[in-house]
Amino acid sequence: MKAELILENGARFAGELFGDIRETVGEVVFTTGMTGYQESITDPSFAGQIVTMTFPIVGNYGTNSFDMESEKASMNALVVREKCDFPSNFRCEKTIDEFLKEQGVVGLSGIDTRALTRILRNYGVMRAAIVTGEVSDEEAMRRINELDNSNVIMQTTTKRKYVYNEEGKHNVAFIDMGAKKNILRDLAARDARLTVFPANAGAEEILAGKPELVFISNGPGDPLDAPGTVDTVKQLIGKVPVYGICMGHQIIGLALGGKTKKLKFGHHGGNHPVKDHKTGRVFITSQNHNYIVSDLPEDVIETFTNVNDGTCEGIRHKTLSVESVQFHPEAAPGPLDTGFLFDRFLGKED
Repeated sequence: MKAELILENGARFAGELFGDIRETVGEVVFTTGMTGYQESITDPSFAGQIVTMTFPIVGNYGTNSFDMESEKASMNALVVREKCDFPSNFRCEKTIDEFLKEQGVVGLSGIDTRALTRILRNYGVMRAAIVTGEVSDEEAMRRINELDNSNVIMQTTTKRKYVYNEEGKHNVAFIDMGAKKNILRDLAARDARLTVFPANAGAEEILAGKPELVFISNGPGDPLDAPGTVDTVKQLIGKVPVYGICMGHQIIGLALGGKTKKLKFGHHGGNHPVKDHKTGRVFITSQNHNYIVSDLPEDVIETFTNVNDGTCEGIRHKTLSVESVQFHPEAAPGPLDTGFLFDRFLGKED
């Protein structure tokens, strides 16, 4: 079925629908990963967004039941230059078309993704509608203006408290802001027993389990839309060590008195260089976020910096056990260079 992607600036891209055949709206972002499209599709941090892949062909190795980063995809749509209908890989179970149908994600192929990415780089991320038939600019904007991504955290967080890796020795409280499974897997691999809490859990409930530390996960959207999580973390700091990744980093930054701001087109992909202030070493990292921490108070130290744009990629408190990073040490997809940070968080680093 023929369809159009209409950006809020009026730009139009014609293509063909696949996956879940329907119309949708979302915030358009681009991601630069050459592989790992299944992990990206199921990353909850993409909730409410239309994601365009800069790599020209997607689906060439198919999809499977093992590379899932959540139980169900949260992105609104996937935009590609070309989809592969005949994947070749020994792990393949479904085509990208079949997978998106199963996950309820709209697909749009045949788009000039290079031109679309240039628009987003030049003018910043913007909202858009995927439509069928003849749709005027006015009607497209009416639909686009109905987009509301202020509740995406509560749409992706766990609905109930549960325990992951019952046999683990380290008692960790895990606040799920829309967590990727690989964060849980990496912590569990280091002998952590994780009590996973919804994003709106209170400090008293979390502390009742007497955790060794509190870990705050990644998640979608604006950290200022978090359901009371910043106040909860303020109450936890000083009582128990607190660590975080991505959205967790932003929540911690706000709880410590910093600010957050939105990037022009965000960081999405597995090739983002960050500099470690302690060693001077540069690591290539996996990232997926539109917001960053800024305006740090004097008692907070910046530990990692993005080499490309100079934005804050990590912080720690000078005297309290509080540390976080903006990038993803667990990757999935992306490089595993910074996996040692999980050892540091759990006190296992040499």
